[in-house]
Amino acid sequence: MYWIAFGDIHESTGLLGSVPGLAEADGVIVTGDLTNRGGHEAGKRVLDAVARFNPRILAQPGNMDSDGVTAYIREQDMDIHLRVRELAPGLGLMGVGLSTPTPFGTPGEVPESTLAGWLDQTHALANGFKQLICVIHEPPLDTTVDRLDNGQHVGSPGVRAFLERVQPALAVTGHIHEAAGVDRIGDTPVINPGMLAGGGFVRIDFDGETVTASLESV
Repeated sequence: MYWIAFGDIHESTGLLGSVPGLAEADGVIVTGDLTNRGGHEAGKRVLDAVARFNPRILAQPGNMDSDGVTAYIREQDMDIHLRVRELAPGLGLMGVGLSTPTPFGTPGEVPESTLAGWLDQTHALANGFKQLICVIHEPPLDTTVDRLDNGQHVGSPGVRAFLERVQPALAVTGHIHEAAGVDRIGDTPVINPGMLAGGGFVRIDFDGETVTASLESV
C-alpha cells in the first residue's frame, strides 16, 4: 500500500498529472494551503482537480485557507484536521492544520498554545494504532524544514515538543516553502515537500508492519 502526500498547492494544480503513481495510490493526503486566502469555491476547484487523478482524498486547511475551505473539506468527508483516520489495519493518520501567527495576517492562524493543545487532543484519539502518521501543516522548530532563506527558524516549539514526546512513525509538514527537505526528531522522519508547484511530494509506503517514506520530485 502507498499514499501520495503534498501541500502548499495555492491553487496551482498544473503538475498533478506529472506526479508518478498518483492515480494508483491508495489515497492522496493534502497537508494544507489549498488556496490563496480562498473560500468554498476555490477549495472545491483544487480538490476537484486532485480528484480527477485520484478521488481518495484526505485533506486539511492551512493558514492560507479560509473557513469556507475547511467547510468544503468537511462536507466531502475528506477532513483530517483535528481528526484521526484509519489508513490500514494498525495504521492511523492524524492531522492538525492551520499555523501560528505569521507576519502576513493570513486567515488560518491560531496562537502557539492552541496549536500545541490541538496536537495533544488529537493524539488522544489515536489510541489503538500500532503505527501513526502525523500530518501537521506547521513544521517543528529548529529543523531543516522550518528554515527561511535567511537562516531564521520559524517553526513551532509545540510541534517539536510533541514529536519528541510521541515519536510517530512519520511526520509530514509544509508551510515554509523554501524549507523543502527531510530531517529527523529522534526516530521520527520529518518531511516537508515544499510547494506542489515546485514538484515536491512525499511517497508513503506501508507493508502491513512498517511505514517508510521518501521525498520525491516530479
